[in-house]
Amino acid sequence: MSELAVTLLRLGYLVLLWVFVLSAIGVLRRDLYGTRIVPRRRAATAASPGPAEANGSAAGDGHRDRGPTRLVVTEGPLRGTTLPLTSSAILIGRAPSCTLVLDDDYSSSRHARLYPEGGQWFVEDLGSTNGTFLDSTRVDAPLAIPPGARVKVGKSVLELQA
Repeated sequence: MSELAVTLLRLGYLVLLWVFVLSAIGVLRRDLYGTRIVPRRRAATAASPGPAEANGSAAGDGHRDRGPTRLVVTEGPLRGTTLPLTSSAILIGRAPSCTLVLDDDYSSSRHARLYPEGGQWFVEDLGSTNGTFLDSTRVDAPLAIPPGARVKVGKSVLELQA
C-alpha cells in the first residue's frame, strides 16, 4: 500500500472519530440542558378567530368574558410559558408527545390532563407518582378549576387566565 493511501485512511479515520465525538457531545448537551422551548406567540395569534377579537370589538370581548383563554406557567423552569386554550385537552408531562412538556424530575411522563367540559375546565391526575394539586388539595378524581386556582404539577405551577 502506498504512503498516500495510508495517510488518507488515517485522515478518514480521524474525521470519523471527530464526528462521533461531536455527536456524543451533542447528545450530552441535550440531556443536560433539556429541550429548547421556543415561544409560540405566532401560533397563538394564528389560532385567534379573527381580527374582530384582536381589535377588542364587542363580539370579541363577550367571548373572552366567558372563561379563561390561556394556560400560563407561573412558577417552575418554564415560568412565563403561555398556551392558548382551545376546545381540546392539554396533556402535561415529560413525554415529548405532551402538549406542555415539562423538564422536571418531579413530573411523570404523562402527569396530568386539563380538559374543557360544559363551559368549565377540569384537571385530572393520570396516575403520577408525585401527584397533582389544585391549590393545596391533591387531585384524586377530575376536579373543576375555579377562577384564580393554582394547579401544581411537579415543580411547576399553572394558572388559567383570561
